Amino acid sequence: MATNAIDQTRRMLSLVTYLRERPGARVGDVARAFGITEDELIADLDVLPMCGTSFRGGDLLDIDTDGDRIWWHNPDDAAEPLRLAADEATALLVAARAVATLPGLREGDRQALLRATAKLEAAAGEAAGASSRLSVTFESEGGVFADVDRAIAERRRLWLRYYSPARDELTEREVDPIRLFAVGHTYMEAWCRLSEARRTFRLDRVAKIKLLDAPADPPPVELRDLSEGLVQPAAEDPEVVIEVGPGGRWVAEYYPHDRADELPDGGLRITLRTPDPASLRRLALRLGRDGRIVSPAELADSARQAAGQALAAYGG
Repeated sequence: MATNAIDQTRRMLSLVTYLRERPGARVGDVARAFGITEDELIADLDVLPMCGTSFRGGDLLDIDTDGDRIWWHNPDDAAEPLRLAADEATALLVAARAVATLPGLREGDRQALLRATAKLEAAAGEAAGASSRLSVTFESEGGVFADVDRAIAERRRLWLRYYSPARDELTEREVDPIRLFAVGHTYMEAWCRLSEARRTFRLDRVAKIKLLDAPADPPPVELRDLSEGLVQPAAEDPEVVIEVGPGGRWVAEYYPHDRADELPDGGLRITLRTPDPASLRRLALRLGRDGRIVSPAELADSARQAAGQALAAYGG
């Protein structure tokens, strides 16, 4: 079943009401009622227990299943009237107004959200006035987020003009989107037809985007667990060795690495892996006197050339 984040959120909110009114509901019956597979329902049930019973979190929803029936052990906690403090009301109103401006939002959903926002404003009183002085803008301009979300829902291929800061160039490529996620910035994970490999694209670096009529057909891939961060080197990635002085020890804190050996001057010799070693040239330039790339030799030479070109530009 094609779905997107908005569809899934709507479904999970409806699940809360549905399950509260049907203790011990059968998994198959619930899946049919929502028009999803049993696997998709179980995936939703894996997420629901992470939600709190109040705006500040509260007790978690105690929902589990034995594979046949679904049991909710604390439904009355979620049914208690919601009471918002001033900061909670402000945060909720700002978020609601921001979502209402999101490109690609269904008009029916937008109107429902605006009606709910109006009711919240009436109940919030003075807090509503404070929230009106705040605003949120989405980094994904030009409908990029909406186009990616639509492509995932409709299983369509995308054409991108994408900026790569590591190479300082724009490339054009076709991709089959897999998912959207946020780790600091908003990203799209997709199968890139140019490189014939899975790639991650930061949405604010998409210069232009088009939905294509061709169906998206990415090969089966195992979704990465992003709980440890976006950059998760693989064992087969090229190895890079960097030496940093005392002022560059922060590199070991921010970059996943295989080992970090102490140097006599208080610095570190850091061994790490990356699928794109060229991207570390920017790190070398940032370190300046506080570090250098030791190997591979071609990357070290490339970093020195980049530093020389930068110095020449300043001299000119």
